[in-house]
Amino acid sequence: MSHHIVEAVDLHYVYPDGTVGLKGVSFRISHGESVAFVGENGAGKSTLLLHLNGYLSSSHGTLRIGDCALAKENLNSVRRSVGMVFQNPDDQLFMPTAFDDVAFGPLNLGLEKSDVERVVAGALETVGVAHLAKRPPYKLSQGEKRAVSIATVLAMSPNILVMDEPTSSLDPRSRRRLIELLKTFRHTKIIATHDLDMALDLCERTIVLHQGRITADGKTQEILRDDELLRSSSLEKPLSLQKR
Repeated sequence: MSHHIVEAVDLHYVYPDGTVGLKGVSFRISHGESVAFVGENGAGKSTLLLHLNGYLSSSHGTLRIGDCALAKENLNSVRRSVGMVFQNPDDQLFMPTAFDDVAFGPLNLGLEKSDVERVVAGALETVGVAHLAKRPPYKLSQGEKRAVSIATVLAMSPNILVMDEPTSSLDPRSRRRLIELLKTFRHTKIIATHDLDMALDLCERTIVLHQGRITADGKTQEILRDDELLRSSSLEKPLSLQKR
């Protein structure tokens, strides 16, 4: 199952304006793991996630997805393996209907029309929004948009599911539905989030980023009970772990 592995070794990234995004980040995520990346705004979470399928390229260091280092020549295969759900669903939904958005990827892979219809129906059913197939994205709620954006990724059958702040802007009911949905997925899951209660609920492992560096990597329960670590990383203990 090496094709599910994600490994970063000494990743550095500097934005064109000189802002340093990553400073020597290294980690290894194995098949089937659910891993949360947490940290304050500007810690490097989104920067790191954008490296995982080649939207950004490191200025130094290597990133391996499965058996090979990420490079221009294997970018298409990496993007099939790594499904990215962006923080803002509007960045992912651009077709006339939810069905069309989910069908876009499979059609570009050259699937037959009958196969595309089956794949799209299955993806929308999985996220609980099959009834919205013909609805334009602009008429969807934020939670519905989030579900459809996840379906666009699932339709591509990725080995690794990457999500940036998946619970942002969701009401409590939509948030709970999303968490329960993600619990059912067998993918390797990598989630950048400020929602530490979700990390506690969903991820057995947590990696803390602070000012572009990894400051902790361990079991989620242990990481999120460490008051000093959280304080130094400008984070607060999850509500479920705070003393009443």
